[in-house]
Amino acid sequence: MKHFLTILGHEIRMLLVSASTYVAAVLFLALMGFIFAGLLETYTPTPSQATPEAPPAAVYFQLFWFPTFFIIPLLTMRCFAEERRLGTLETLFAAPVSAAEVVLGKFGAAYLLYLALWGATGGFFWLLSHYVSDPRLLDPGPLIGGYVFIAVSGLLFVAVGVWASSLTRNQGVAALLTIIPIVLIVLGPKVALENSALLQQDSMRSVHDALDYAQVFRHLDDFTRGVADARALLYYLSGASLALIFSAFSVEAKRLHS
Repeated sequence: MKHFLTILGHEIRMLLVSASTYVAAVLFLALMGFIFAGLLETYTPTPSQATPEAPPAAVYFQLFWFPTFFIIPLLTMRCFAEERRLGTLETLFAAPVSAAEVVLGKFGAAYLLYLALWGATGGFFWLLSHYVSDPRLLDPGPLIGGYVFIAVSGLLFVAVGVWASSLTRNQGVAALLTIIPIVLIVLGPKVALENSALLQQDSMRSVHDALDYAQVFRHLDDFTRGVADARALLYYLSGASLALIFSAFSVEAKRLHS
């Protein structure tokens, strides 16, 4: 893995000069700013409406899925798809690097940028701390837990995006192949458990328990309440590892057939 840092640095520079990176950043921060502004209106007391009991950070991160559905494809769709389209992937493999190093380097660059974009939203809460004196609105527990959840779940989401990009040379197809599994991961278990009477039967208990274990929103609730469940950590780490292994296999297979 001696070439990993070199590839990581190169991929970070490529992301920083890519137009899609800045489109993703502007859309993401604009959307999150809009959500935060709406949240502040909700927590502004009025005579006819009570202020929500949940801290603003806990409510804010409940909407994490919406920007995730478009930010991950924008960050990862060009990882391998663009390289294959331009024919630069073969040039890269002419150097003494392994498929694992290339996959990890591209994954690391996209993941660090993903964290940076979410980290920038911390400025919203920094501004809030300077203009609001209500300590309930500034509870650091849900805020820290929410960002930890973003970092942990992001491992899986970015890895899925890298894997999708390794399957095709078309960026649009790569984006679609990223969105579909992420939607299924985030919303699938919740929708299935809430709308399927079949899963409530005793004979389907094992399937019910498996879907319950995979509920992303339950993981988010645990993190924002300060509960770091080792099973949730294992879920995201193992899922990310599998996606990266599949990516390495896919890249290696295309390398051998090129």
